Amino acid sequence: MKLGIVGLPNVGKSTLFNAITSTKNAQAANYPFCTIEPNSGIVAVPDERLDKLAEVWDTDKKTPAVVEFVDIAGLVKGASQGAGLGNKFLGHIRECDAIVHVVRCFDDDNIIHVVEDATKPVAVDPEGDMDCIDTELILADLEIVQNRVARITKTAKSGNKTAAAELAWLKELEAHLGEGKSARTFAFDEGDEAQKLVRREMGLLSAKPIIYACNMDDDGVAAPEGNKYYGIVKARAAAEGAEVIPICAKTEEDLAEMDAEDRAMFMEDLGLTESGLDRLIRASYSLLGLISFLTDGKKECRAWTITKGTKAPQAAGKIHSDFERGFIRAQVIAYDTLAECGFDYAAVKAKGAQRTEGKDYIVNDGDIIEFLFNV
Repeated sequence: MKLGIVGLPNVGKSTLFNAITSTKNAQAANYPFCTIEPNSGIVAVPDERLDKLAEVWDTDKKTPAVVEFVDIAGLVKGASQGAGLGNKFLGHIRECDAIVHVVRCFDDDNIIHVVEDATKPVAVDPEGDMDCIDTELILADLEIVQNRVARITKTAKSGNKTAAAELAWLKELEAHLGEGKSARTFAFDEGDEAQKLVRREMGLLSAKPIIYACNMDDDGVAAPEGNKYYGIVKARAAAEGAEVIPICAKTEEDLAEMDAEDRAMFMEDLGLTESGLDRLIRASYSLLGLISFLTDGKKECRAWTITKGTKAPQAAGKIHSDFERGFIRAQVIAYDTLAECGFDYAAVKAKGAQRTEGKDYIVNDGDIIEFLFNV
């Protein structure tokens, strides 16, 4: 699963990417388009449950769940028509499963704020910035929908009922996009499999799930409500059913370079109990509809990534195809139950809290599972 970090030039995308991936690969220069080809990095998902199991077992190897982040070139107004690096931007974001939209929520006269013309800096305006990005994605989607409408109109007029049904909702979507509304806010029929197939084929950019990352100065992160821009982004996110994460990209980049002791002291000085980065990574994992089940032991403790709603045999297949093919049953302990028993596995079994589940069991986040199989 892949998340694209997007935003206007100089809002802190590359600095945030550097922090997320603990790398200096992404240039962080004060000029537009310093990120041209997308940098990508595989990032571990913070999971205190996995950390605790590794500690209990004194395991030889700890393997976390991961997600991929991509730092995409800054977009400017007119990207849908090819302005700036628009065509590359739109192509790269199309390859991502979800979006992290970095919004500038800080004032700094030394860092130019660009919307349309790199030679004409403008005032910081989070709502205008979000509108700019959304508009370019919506315009690109509108062109795709209009092209598809044109292709199937003749087929629908010939009496093809399937084409006619598709044309009906496409026309509604076209009108929705034409009003400047994102595909995320359109009332798709989630029970219509034919519609889902068409949506996948179109790959609408403005339909991708999104997190807004409010990049503010370090004084505002501990108390974001005091930031004059944060409320604007928060209201917009609430209207879209999206999540908003307050973060200081530069501070997170500094934290990523510290050892654990210095990082803890620095966070305490800032009044933070958790880094914005950890919150963002976890939120991104959830945004993609992902959860983790756990396997444990002296040899390895590992978090395995599955989508919500995955049944036990398919979860077993994440470990090895033979596990799914020869699935017999799953021995399951809920992590919270194990914690309540003081991480005493014998106590869990004595309590009858280790469950035997079959092929129809839907795996829950944090399940600790041993699969039995035969091939």
